[in-house]
Amino acid sequence: MLTPKQQELLSFIQTRLEDDGVSPSFEEMKDALDLRSKSGIHRLINALEERGFIRRLPNRARALEVLKLPEAMHKPLKAAAPAAPKPAAPIPIAANDVIEIPLHGRIAAGVPIEALEGQAMLSVPAALLGSGDHYALEVAGDSMVEAGILDGDFALIQRTEVAREGQIVVALIDDTEATLKYFRREGPKVRLDPANSAYEPQIYDPRQVRIQGKLAGLLRRYN
Repeated sequence: MLTPKQQELLSFIQTRLEDDGVSPSFEEMKDALDLRSKSGIHRLINALEERGFIRRLPNRARALEVLKLPEAMHKPLKAAAPAAPKPAAPIPIAANDVIEIPLHGRIAAGVPIEALEGQAMLSVPAALLGSGDHYALEVAGDSMVEAGILDGDFALIQRTEVAREGQIVVALIDDTEATLKYFRREGPKVRLDPANSAYEPQIYDPRQVRIQGKLAGLLRRYN
């Protein structure tokens, strides 16, 4: 069952797709729902996607497809493949579609991620983030330079407590120190690999390691 705001957003997206063939921008959705921040729209979209009402088309910032409507809306979806379809116009990438995510400090700060929450926010292009909840960390040090992750970069992290072999993750060691490394398994142990030949892998008992998220993207300043 959808909340009133989720249903209102779904109806707005469906109407715009029917009228224009293009999904609305984050700014347009924010104004239509009278929200103060585009981060609220991002959360609503994630909720609709998780419930199977919409999906994002890959590699496009504004491409949304409505998969179904709740019974309460009493509005049938148009056929997915009409006999004489109108040629679809190219969907532009909206440069001003940004969302704000929490900035939790420097990855080598030596304290749990939870202790850093709520300190600041970072504006991020929506196209860099997929579904799910995200936060940002400022990278400190050169342990991941061979993966293109440099000191001072902002690592965009998707929250998760599980990771696959070879993913770059934020790992919390002994509930005290956070680190950004490749996640590997070595027999019964967990191995966290740097991307710098000058550093040695770190090997831990699985009970010492808690996954806090996986790398979703990077932002870099050049001034």
